[in-house]
Amino acid sequence: MGKVYPAAAEALAGLLFDGMTIMSGGFGLCGIPENLILALRESGVKDLTVISNNAGVDGFGLGMLLETRQIRKMISSYVGENKEFERQFLNNELQLEFNPQGTLAERIRAGGAGIPGFYTKTGVGTPVAEGKEHKDFDGETYILETALKADLAMVKAWRGDNEGNLIYRRTARNFNPMMATAAKVTVAEVESLHRTGELNPDAIHTPGIYVDRILQGRDYEKRIEQRTTRPRFSR
Repeated sequence: MGKVYPAAAEALAGLLFDGMTIMSGGFGLCGIPENLILALRESGVKDLTVISNNAGVDGFGLGMLLETRQIRKMISSYVGENKEFERQFLNNELQLEFNPQGTLAERIRAGGAGIPGFYTKTGVGTPVAEGKEHKDFDGETYILETALKADLAMVKAWRGDNEGNLIYRRTARNFNPMMATAAKVTVAEVESLHRTGELNPDAIHTPGIYVDRILQGRDYEKRIEQRTTRPRFSR
């Protein structure tokens, strides 16, 4: 069978198990794998460790999996915009491994590159550094951060082809590309699926060698977390 699957549930078939670690791409609500998250919820898989920049919002994105109590632990960098996330964490119902955003991105990139860890100044002298190895370089103190890997990466791209080559659009390039490299299996959903050879090779962000399964998504809401506007001044 090729890499193309007709829908999200079929693309995840045989990959899910309780207690697994999943990377879920996107930044805020931009570039999140909406169809795959919904299929994950419907599967009933539980005790998940989810690596994601955030956990969506109440009732949407990964926030749906918090409401169904399918997530045991989040490895994240931003925990705002989600009251259920806050409630579960403050009541010790949800484990949280908190990361500065750049550190989270680099931990995922390191996992995909086969680098077991790296030193960074970010977080030195804060709770982020507690329990981590400290080392001095040229008179500056750094902490050791370890790479992140997952059993499954769920990513969302703007365009893709039958071989799994992916093109992301704008902010969706923050976490999706590196997550696609850092898991045992990567499943991608795309807004537009093309025949092999139709995409410009120079525009590819994720080569198809990293993608195991792909599907064309549907019914995207593409919500905006907050929209702030101001009156336009006339000249």
